[in-house]
Amino acid sequence: MKFAIIVFPGSNCDHDCYHIVKHVLGRPASFVWHKEKDLTQFDAIILPGGFSYGDYLRTGSIARSSPIMTAVEEFAGRGGLVLGICNGFQILLEAGLLPGAMLRNKSLKFICKDLYLRIDNINTPFTLKYFENQVVKMPIAHAEGNYYVDSETYSHLKKNNQIIFRYSGNDGEINDEVNPNGSIGNIAGICNDRGNVLGMMPHPERCGEQILGGEDGYTLFESMLYYVEKMKNKS
Repeated sequence: MKFAIIVFPGSNCDHDCYHIVKHVLGRPASFVWHKEKDLTQFDAIILPGGFSYGDYLRTGSIARSSPIMTAVEEFAGRGGLVLGICNGFQILLEAGLLPGAMLRNKSLKFICKDLYLRIDNINTPFTLKYFENQVVKMPIAHAEGNYYVDSETYSHLKKNNQIIFRYSGNDGEINDEVNPNGSIGNIAGICNDRGNVLGMMPHPERCGEQILGGEDGYTLFESMLYYVEKMKNKS
């Protein structure tokens, strides 16, 4: 299994993603510059966090027009796994690969801290190694992570089990007190209808080994690996 890590001007979590894939998960990974147009040699794509194009206009709004995004959309359309982390999530929203938009945090401040998340759907390629309603701890680092959709879209997300991660207490309880940014429904991560595109604001690549204080993020990459290799064995 080979991962592509897309690099935009202003990406700053690309090396974190490379490290967990190459040195922790032990699988091939390549940096792919945003001006490239071919992703056919890869099994999974990661859009990392950072500040693509300095977050000018809106977060992700310029990056979504980079040449590589046409290839990302085609890759996703073929059923390939696409993971967008933080700024990567914002880019996926701007590209229309996921529904909704990001607003400024309700505090209007940048937030950087560890938080608890409840996993609401383990039946995806990204979460199949977790257990139902598992509570994990992952860091966030963003100023625009206040996820918003209209009421109709929110109902569809719930009905279709597209809400994957929610901000929670350490007991898994969902309420406003544990919502760091005002995100509707405490949403921290969603997938598309097909389940092969995941966007999340927390950073799993920053909690993938004990030296970083926890391994809850490793399980996400392990899930992707298991899914792809299982699918390859079937074909």
